[in-house]
Amino acid sequence: MLHTRVRAALTASVPAVVSALLLSSCSLVGGGEEPRATESPASSTGSPQAGGTVVLATHESFHLPKRLVRSFEDETGYQLEVRAAGDAGTLATKLSLTADNPIADAAFGIDNTFASRPLGEGAFAEVSTTATPPEEYALPEGGDRLVPIDSANVCVNVDTAWFEAEGLEPPTTLEDLADEQYRDLFVTPGASTSSPGMAFFLATVAAFGDDWQDYWTDLLDNGTKVVDGWEDAYYGDFTAGSDNGTRPIVVSYDSSPAFTVSGGRTTTAALLDTCFRQVEYAGVLEGADNPAGAEALVDWMLTDEVQSALPESMYVFPVMPGASVPDDWAEFAPQPSDPYEVDPADIVANREQWLTEWTDVISR
Repeated sequence: MLHTRVRAALTASVPAVVSALLLSSCSLVGGGEEPRATESPASSTGSPQAGGTVVLATHESFHLPKRLVRSFEDETGYQLEVRAAGDAGTLATKLSLTADNPIADAAFGIDNTFASRPLGEGAFAEVSTTATPPEEYALPEGGDRLVPIDSANVCVNVDTAWFEAEGLEPPTTLEDLADEQYRDLFVTPGASTSSPGMAFFLATVAAFGDDWQDYWTDLLDNGTKVVDGWEDAYYGDFTAGSDNGTRPIVVSYDSSPAFTVSGGRTTTAALLDTCFRQVEYAGVLEGADNPAGAEALVDWMLTDEVQSALPESMYVFPVMPGASVPDDWAEFAPQPSDPYEVDPADIVANREQWLTEWTDVISR
């Protein structure tokens, strides 16, 4: 899932990014001040809105600037209430288990690795939007119910400063992670609890096919640490994310190095031969109390203003072609030319079995 995400100025330190954006305990959309409601003004299209509250269920890494939230409320008359439900994996589980009694009106943060379960449980209603994202991001099944909002490639990241200090060449491939010289240096979020963890797992399935269990056995024998979520891995164990970190190799994103820039150079790097593309979606929940508000919210997330805010707010690339990304991303956040892929139909067919087998492997 994608699990998440932090954004700050490219010269900010990682701890500053956490405190400034991602880990605000007061408000995921406003940094401590409740978004204000309005008295049912006209929408941006000129049609009157009923107003009221629209509730968004999302993962814990959701963040958008306060000014954008206020703009949505001013233009539509709806007041936005955000309810974080843990990582993307937890969110998918909650939406699946409450499909008959939805916990919100809309949901954001379900990605292509977790989408099959809530879709299969009938958690999402059909949705129409005024803007149409490029077809390359659409789900082959469920595209009428889940709308792509952002994309990012989940990649192994390394603390290049740590490797330079130790005089050790960093790994470059998935195979390298099982090499003795990298023993006890790698940490990854789990496949069953984290969308980046699931994406990394699927990269290993794509790379090693039916031999993925042997590869994971080799990883674990080489001291790989598995934790619940991306934040646990990046800001707990990763040497570039925490002063107490002891592991200079972590599963994160291709955009992550853009947020560890110091003195005009980044102190981390994404290994572009290890990546798996992750797309996050939004949708209207079946049986929502405010389906009109939910659809307006999904539509708003495709606007240029919101799409252009995603890179520095949530660590991701926008899907709409009219959106902008920071200039420095071309230098510090290159994207892989050929990321690993697994056919979505294969994910649907094998997901539960794969997770059961993966759990068995890491429990040995």
